[in-house]
Amino acid sequence: MMQNEKFYFIQTYGCQMNQSDSEHYAGQLEELGYHQTDELSMADVILLNTCCVREAAEDKTLGKIGELKHLKDQNPDLIIAVTGCMAQEWQDRLFKRAPHIDLVIGTHNIHTLIDLIKERQQKKEHYLASDMHEPAFHELPAKRFQKFFAWIPIMNGCNNFCTYCIVPYVRGREVSRPVQAVVEEVRRVADAGYKEITLLGQNVNSYGKDLSSHDDFASLLRAVDEVEGIERIRYMTSHPKDMNYDAIDAIAECHKVVNHMHLPIQCGNDGLLKKMNRGYTVDHYMDLVEYARKRIPDLVLTTDIIVGFPGETEEMFMDTLQFLKRCQYDMAYTFMYSPRTGTPAASMEDQIPQEVKSSRLQRLMDVQNVYSLKKNQAMEHHVYDVIVEGPTKNDMNHWFGRTTGNKMIIWENDGSAAIGDTVPVMVDKGQTWVLKGHIVHESNV
Repeated sequence: MMQNEKFYFIQTYGCQMNQSDSEHYAGQLEELGYHQTDELSMADVILLNTCCVREAAEDKTLGKIGELKHLKDQNPDLIIAVTGCMAQEWQDRLFKRAPHIDLVIGTHNIHTLIDLIKERQQKKEHYLASDMHEPAFHELPAKRFQKFFAWIPIMNGCNNFCTYCIVPYVRGREVSRPVQAVVEEVRRVADAGYKEITLLGQNVNSYGKDLSSHDDFASLLRAVDEVEGIERIRYMTSHPKDMNYDAIDAIAECHKVVNHMHLPIQCGNDGLLKKMNRGYTVDHYMDLVEYARKRIPDLVLTTDIIVGFPGETEEMFMDTLQFLKRCQYDMAYTFMYSPRTGTPAASMEDQIPQEVKSSRLQRLMDVQNVYSLKKNQAMEHHVYDVIVEGPTKNDMNHWFGRTTGNKMIIWENDGSAAIGDTVPVMVDKGQTWVLKGHIVHESNV
């Protein structure tokens, strides 16, 4: 290690958009001559890229910020930056809460990092960048953290204002990147050897509504599908209000767009959906699902569901359980509602007691797990192409990869595959959350 080498440490909380933003922060730091480290004590710059969707996420970040104070005491030249959604929400309140922070950078100000670090090095002062009138996208260097898949932001912000969600207040209004800019970035990552991309946005289905070109999500998918070198195109997150037949047709017809669709329903009761300000009905949602399953016969469908939203009666909750049985998802990401200060739902009457929310969550999972297991067992004795991601967290001898449907398959590593390879894997056993299998070699076919 060179004596004058400088290092940075990035901790990312929250969604995939934050992970992408962290790559752009890392790209700027590398341009300044810093190198990445996993050791906090070695870092000259520590950047916490934060989430504020749930107050528990904020509490976790505040705890981490407190832990950094002793490092600042040891090294006054250490630069501590707090970025992301919590930075946008708290702004200069973070300096009052933790004076050892140097930089607070909001969601529209990622491009300011280099200038702010240079200013901080000249003057030991606090610097805040939180102007949401700044353009949402800038041409910035990115250091990709993954070997074979890349995040590709296509839009930023949200116009939906679901009553439980803080995102529109900290990410701003929807802004779409031009199709050509997205396609050019996809070409660059394909040329660099990346096989899989994920098109990112808070609501990808409303892509293009702010563009004068009249491009939409369907036309973007078709344009990206033509880029050579990419094997898989994923996208997230979808919103049922803006999902339409044209987008489903594009997903069905594009060769590289995967057969996995994540379409959050949130609950199965129209009255509660209206109270959430979701902008669709259960019947509208089911119409989209039926059309998607017709056009994409091997569709893997997942969703998000909240239990215990203010005013949710037992009858409303039973509607959600019945909807689960009707829709039969491959997987559901289930959450207990937690009040988020600054959102309309936090001040609604009829907040649900914790014990009721916990009970409903368990009942919900009990129903969903039946369908998750059933669908995974139906994959037994079938072969699927997976891109190898490497060893599992708990066992270096067992490796894993994902199908186009985003199903995780684990197999015993026989040394025949490398990270990033696309290999055929036979499913031997379907479990509720994962699949177990083995690599199929040509001699076994």
